[in-house]
Amino acid sequence: MEVTMSDIKKLREQTGAGLADCKKALAEAENYDGAVEIIRKKGQAVAAKRSDREAAEGCVLAKVDGNFGAIIALKCETDFVANNADFVALTREILDLAVANRCKTLEEVKALPYGNATVADAVVDRSGITGEKMELDGYSVVEGEAISVYNHQNKNVLCTLVALSQPVSDEECGRNIAMQVASAAPAGIDQASISQEVIDAELRVAIEKTKEEQVQKAVEAAIKKAGYNPAHFDSEDHMESNQTKGWITAEDVAAVKEIIATVSAEKAASLNETMIQNIAQGRLKKFFKENCLLEQEYIWDKGQTVGQYLNSVEKGLTVVSFKRFTLRAE
Repeated sequence: MEVTMSDIKKLREQTGAGLADCKKALAEAENYDGAVEIIRKKGQAVAAKRSDREAAEGCVLAKVDGNFGAIIALKCETDFVANNADFVALTREILDLAVANRCKTLEEVKALPYGNATVADAVVDRSGITGEKMELDGYSVVEGEAISVYNHQNKNVLCTLVALSQPVSDEECGRNIAMQVASAAPAGIDQASISQEVIDAELRVAIEKTKEEQVQKAVEAAIKKAGYNPAHFDSEDHMESNQTKGWITAEDVAAVKEIIATVSAEKAASLNETMIQNIAQGRLKKFFKENCLLEQEYIWDKGQTVGQYLNSVEKGLTVVSFKRFTLRAE
């Protein structure tokens, strides 16, 4: 087909592809629709080729519309693409569609009509334009009467949504809690919202850690009593290194290893289970304090918890739901 500048511009606006790619597609195709298909197939080919790559960068956005809020992440491979205005715009357009249609799941979002195809197709098409793997991820929603949104430092990397139990006159209240969620990464609103599976796992870890500490204390006391410095024997590498330095001898190592083996076995067999359980429960309480939003120290005033802060704003005020998504490993 004859290639005109108006067709090139039209194809670029429709697909987001570069001018050179649009010109090439139009030259190869028999008609305009054929050029669109060529660009789409290029996107599919790139997506298939890079399917095993990791998409660790991207754009995270959140939006609230009335009593509905959503977070979504469009991932890519490099921050160069993630910071591209067209990439951010695509993420925002997808989020706008998701919120407008009150989508509850990521699959619903992917199936939404977008242009002449779907949102999922649009992501594949953009992959062909950038040459990077792209995928939608992190979609979550919050519903409630008073939802606040926070985009950390407006960098599109970490976003949170918080729904309060009721609207309040202090407009900063919801945003403050959304920032708390971003900063402190709570696992749940309160103890009741933490799954029993997680609680059981934390308790098992606390018990094992407590037992290890009690055994270690007994071993160190025995080593000291025998006239040795426990720090010289706290690992195989240290023992070998300290022998090389002449601080201890092979005989010292053999003697201390015998102490470690004997005392460890004796102490492990005679641990006070009641004491172990009490200490482990104390560790579990600390876990709740650090991971339950309402029990966390309020980041703007360490002298009170988040729950106490909310109650000071309005008696009985609490958090009914929150969501958090970040691209960064924590």
